Amino acid sequence: MIHLKEIEAKSILTKTRVPAGDYVINPYIGCPHKCMYCYADYMRRFTDHAEKWGDFIDIKHYAGKIPIRRLAGKKILFGSSTDPYNPFERKYRVTRSLLAQFAGTNIAVQILTKSDLILDDLDLLEKIPNCTAGFSLNTLDDGIRRALEPRAPSIERRLTAARKLHAAGISTYLFLSPVFPGITDFREILTACRDFTGTFYFENLNLRGAYRPAVLAYIRENHPSLVPLYDDIYRRKNMEYWRIMEKEIGAFCRKHDIKYGSYFYHEKIKKA
Repeated sequence: MIHLKEIEAKSILTKTRVPAGDYVINPYIGCPHKCMYCYADYMRRFTDHAEKWGDFIDIKHYAGKIPIRRLAGKKILFGSSTDPYNPFERKYRVTRSLLAQFAGTNIAVQILTKSDLILDDLDLLEKIPNCTAGFSLNTLDDGIRRALEPRAPSIERRLTAARKLHAAGISTYLFLSPVFPGITDFREILTACRDFTGTFYFENLNLRGAYRPAVLAYIRENHPSLVPLYDDIYRRKNMEYWRIMEKEIGAFCRKHDIKYGSYFYHEKIKKA
């Protein structure tokens, strides 16, 4: 059961240091997908919720206007710590009401979701010339998806939505995040999706959060042969796996003329 609360938001635009944008807009607080690896779990301490991350959602009602003129030349990311198209969007339409303010502007708007509910707003996305829509995934195996993302839409629903957006002329991308060592097959994903994806982005699995024990337990129980690899990366802090993977991703993408970007631990890998 998801604990739901409606709140009045005093602001909706937040400056960010994430590479994908200058500002982020999170139309909701919390996310019902309940992904095992969700880094946004830390956000719970800034709320008054006793529920675990994934078991609550706050619906933001924002009566103000987004300062469109001030955002000229800036990049706006919808969905840095929530899915803007989680199931509650079907009823509350918070994301749609905020996106509507960008219609007819040339501001760079980037959306990140796991949901095909974004297709309900295709008419609106077509009115935002500099809009890019992306889907996050880390496997094509829906059995693995069900274990890691128990309430999120299936992989096929995401890819079908990406195909439809691409066919409609919307710029699309796939965010391979988080890349699970020994599980995420980036070659398989890129080969299957390159015909309807403009750019691929990559982010490695980060196990610094409170979710670390759950992820490591999942590996022990479901992929025991990978335990030594996870011990090497996450207990002994060996960055060699990511260093090699970055090189392999780059070589593969250059060979197949695929646009890509990496959000791996660049600074730490360089020092290593």
